[in-house]
Amino acid sequence: MQRIGYIRVSSVDQNTARQEELITTCDRVFEDRCSGSHTNRPQLQELIRYARNGDTVIVHSIDRLARDLSDLEKLIDTFKEKGVSVVFEKENLSFSADGKDAMSELMLQIFGAVAQFERAKIRERQAEGIAKAKEKGVYKGRKKKITPELVAETLKETKGNKAAAARILKCTERTIYRNL
Repeated sequence: MQRIGYIRVSSVDQNTARQEELITTCDRVFEDRCSGSHTNRPQLQELIRYARNGDTVIVHSIDRLARDLSDLEKLIDTFKEKGVSVVFEKENLSFSADGKDAMSELMLQIFGAVAQFERAKIRERQAEGIAKAKEKGVYKGRKKKITPELVAETLKETKGNKAAAARILKCTERTIYRNL
């Protein structure tokens, strides 16, 4: 029976210190540095494979495990089916593998819905910020990696073979045509 920690931050440059403090008693820790908007995270998937019957997964807070209520419920069910308990430190919620606690289930629904709402508000504010930046001419999107000049140069190298140019530039043929 192990105590397994799970840490997640949304980007590579974010700090995990506040989460690490709470899981210092863990035997092993899995850490993801990517969005919680989906469950296709490398370390989360590894944690699911690694966890065994009798283990306990320790997570700082519900929104660190999932930002979507249905994903959160599926993850909790996946762990419980494996005989693994889940503990959320910040919310002081526990989900044991061998039982159902009606109050914990209700709190999971409430906190999970709040996490999902927060994610929606983050996306809304981000879209508003981008729109305002575009109005000011500050936001122009990401710089193009493939330019018409680069396509022309690559086509010369490949003697006009668009498929070969696409392979060299690691793009689709559609991108080649769009830049002609």
